[in-house]
Amino acid sequence: MASYLETINSAEDLKRLKVSELDVLAQEIREYLIQNLSRTGGHLGPNLGVVELTIALHRVFQTPEDKITMDVSHQAYIHKLLTGRREQFPTIRQPGGLNGFMLRTESEHDAFGAGHAGTALSSALGMAVARDLQGGSNHVIAVAGDAAFTNGISYEALNNIAAQTRRMIVILNDNEWSIDRNVGAIANYFHRIVTNEHYKHLHDSAARLLQRLGGKAVRNVARKAEEAAKGLLWPSMIFEEFGLTYYGPIDGHNLPLLIETLEFLKREDKPVLLHVLTQKGKGFQPALDKQKKFHGLGPYDPETGETKPAGQVTYSEVFAQTLVELANEDERVVAITAAMPNGTGLDLFRPHHPKRYFDVGIAEEHAVIFAAGLATQGMRPVCAIYSTFLQRAFDPIVHDVCLQKLPVVFCMDRAGLSGDDGPTHHGLFDIAYLRGIPEMVIMAPRNEDELSDMMKTALTLDGPSAIRYPRGIVEGNGRKDKAQLLPVGKAEILRPGDPLHTEVALFAIGPMVTVAEEAARRLESLGFVVAVVNARFVKPLDTEVVRTYAAQGAVLVTLEDHVKMGGFGAAVLEALDAMQLQVPVIRVGWPDQFIEHGKVDQLRSRYGLSVEAVVDQVLPLATARRTAQQPESDAAVRRIAG
Repeated sequence: MASYLETINSAEDLKRLKVSELDVLAQEIREYLIQNLSRTGGHLGPNLGVVELTIALHRVFQTPEDKITMDVSHQAYIHKLLTGRREQFPTIRQPGGLNGFMLRTESEHDAFGAGHAGTALSSALGMAVARDLQGGSNHVIAVAGDAAFTNGISYEALNNIAAQTRRMIVILNDNEWSIDRNVGAIANYFHRIVTNEHYKHLHDSAARLLQRLGGKAVRNVARKAEEAAKGLLWPSMIFEEFGLTYYGPIDGHNLPLLIETLEFLKREDKPVLLHVLTQKGKGFQPALDKQKKFHGLGPYDPETGETKPAGQVTYSEVFAQTLVELANEDERVVAITAAMPNGTGLDLFRPHHPKRYFDVGIAEEHAVIFAAGLATQGMRPVCAIYSTFLQRAFDPIVHDVCLQKLPVVFCMDRAGLSGDDGPTHHGLFDIAYLRGIPEMVIMAPRNEDELSDMMKTALTLDGPSAIRYPRGIVEGNGRKDKAQLLPVGKAEILRPGDPLHTEVALFAIGPMVTVAEEAARRLESLGFVVAVVNARFVKPLDTEVVRTYAAQGAVLVTLEDHVKMGGFGAAVLEALDAMQLQVPVIRVGWPDQFIEHGKVDQLRSRYGLSVEAVVDQVLPLATARRTAQQPESDAAVRRIAG
């Protein structure tokens, strides 16, 4: 007999099941997620927590006519299963397969693509207003976790919902977690709502009264009583003050209750907010025991939850270890994260210096201005924010840090390609958006020791700096040396080539230095004279090293894990132009487009960033260059002989 899940090829199939059968379907979905994601990895914990909620949404509403937005959308796996993508689901996060987030180009049921927090309410409001202007009658539902309400964008949307639309449903999915446990006043506020015994008693009493008597009049009486009591308990009930009628909190794993409540809210002709309590990782004990780990992870054992041992140190761990040491030496050093202590490695810093560790929630703009304020008082703040998330704080970086030349250090984890997570998480734009800002120093380490050196160097500067480093394991097995100061703006020559006649000079930053070294070995095996330069600094660029190899007539090759437009290679071109030197330049980097998800090595091969691709690009130009210069060399030999 086929499972219920095997019969679901669209949301219409879901509607044919009895309510009693939906609980069985929920269990099947959990087992399916645990087994499938054990092979591909993914956001297991968040999705286990919203199984019933997603089933109820698709039972009550009709997508794509009705619009469902999800904040971040990493919890959209069940949504994908129920909207015609069940057979493709084993390909999720794999090359050419389903994206790990909502993606408008993937399905008409994905109303809004996402990958960052704070977008669900604003985008849903835009859809609701468009519906109102066009005279439509469809429903718009925004699902946002409690962590999303630490994000300022969510409040900007809340401030406008009641004023701009007559009908919209906001669902607050409250599980007390984003990636780490939620922090700040709003998290405490939600907790007070959930744990207030007076409100719980009132809510239960109202529910029993409705169940016993039924009817619209009784429902209205119970509702008014509930509202009055809330007014007494919380005179400034935040959502009511924003103009949204508040319902809840209710059990987010009780399918009949969820369906009944959503059916009721579907008929409400006003903006409403439903507070739903869920359990992240529900149905899989390892995910309940280790919620941070199972927020998003690679392959694991579906029985025990154990992951394959990495056996190597990550850049995030090196960052944390170094920051602990630097903070031990300097009491002015403080660390700031925007709800990413685990991802950035700051969870390893926190036990050593708890009073100098600050998690501000999903609030990158605040994090940067907060750091600026600390810096004005002599502190040395280190902002650890993913490259792709720091994009949100561009204006504070310019206006509040760089304009005032404040010594804030931006440590940008996940710089470069971020593989399985795809275009929302690739850190391919940070050089371009930072390089044009006056006062900013930009560095990129090639290995773990250089990351430590750059952190130590950054903390000695009298202005802002940024260090970009990739996700994943380091070149070696950990640091070998104590952090040293680097001369600012000076590159490291790894292979000098020939002092007078280098044919190819490879200038690389970050992890692309390894690619450059291997490409150099292959070119040398073909008889070319090759130099390799670890640029280290994108800004200020070591223009003297560029001049040295350009003056020899070498083919210059720049390599970066970043888009070519506005990146490191563009900086080299600008330097050559300023020096009025004309030499052939090959830029190796990502094209002017959003790169899909996939394995890093495969994507590098596809887009010309692999060792083989570099050699293939260099050979024709270097050969032509040698041929063009050969007659001149022969003439020089004849003159000497004569």
